[in-house]
Amino acid sequence: MAISKNITIDGIEVPFKASATIPRLYRLKFGRDIYRDFSALQKNVRENDSENSGLDIESLEVFENIAYIMAKHANPDNVPDTPDEWLEQFNTFSIYEILPKLLELWGLNTATQVESKKNIAKLTGK
Repeated sequence: MAISKNITIDGIEVPFKASATIPRLYRLKFGRDIYRDFSALQKNVRENDSENSGLDIESLEVFENIAYIMAKHANPDNVPDTPDEWLEQFNTFSIYEILPKLLELWGLNTATQVESKKNIAKLTGK
């Protein structure tokens, strides 16, 4: 079951969607593992803050790619085919403001998947 959420970025309501499809879409588009990237990104953000941002370029790119793929998944007809084109619609925005909301959405999605597995185990007795 997919979970959607609108997040305001630079005054624009942007729909984002998390589902089991996201890791596959991310891997096909960027050739990377979203779980590893999310984990590394969370660690880097925890070690920095918005006042003294020491995030490296790779962390910023990973954030942009994750945000892009979740937005593209939510609204495939209205989101451009590249992250660069998608980012063009915004001025600047803070990773520290948007990332926690994306992490929350991702967390809700993975919690739903874990609950489903528990229910299946109860029904099948495995």
